[in-house]
Amino acid sequence: TTFSLVTCIFFLAGFTQTAAVFQTSNGKVSFRSDAPLELIRASSTDLVGIIDNEKRTFGFVINIRSFDGFNTALQKQHFHENYMESDKYPTARFNGKIIEDQDLTADGVYEVRAKGNFTIHGVTHERIIKSKLTVSNHKILVTSNFTLLLSDYDIPIPRVVYQKLANEIKVEVTATLLPR
Repeated sequence: TTFSLVTCIFFLAGFTQTAAVFQTSNGKVSFRSDAPLELIRASSTDLVGIIDNEKRTFGFVINIRSFDGFNTALQKQHFHENYMESDKYPTARFNGKIIEDQDLTADGVYEVRAKGNFTIHGVTHERIIKSKLTVSNHKILVTSNFTLLLSDYDIPIPRVVYQKLANEIKVEVTATLLPR
């Protein structure tokens, strides 16, 4: 549920209420697996996130079961049961700090690096992800493109489908955060 995901973010990132806190509950995450024999795409608009401008901290979480758009119902079932194990690992999350010292309350376009812990499938790795933040009219639009390797997160690709599922997954994130 959205409320429990937001609560989880607050707990993970240790946020307090300030005027410089921005949040979203409907950001979009899309991913793409471009393997030799099959292109798989899915997306979700259930990304929940928060940025604390004063502390330079952020947290984002998404429910894995919210992804849709697969080529077939069977493909979606395999995604949840065989690869992501969505019942056992229901969320993916990224929380940490913004490296650059930008005032995100001032209108402008900022290229920033977000350094934090990325957790998928129960495995956590420290990552630095570049993002573009567009601040306008007291809103922050976050856009980011990056790749993930399934092997880094202990998500096996069975030999029978290695031509249909790429190890490198392309991820796109778009979210508009509003003042809290």
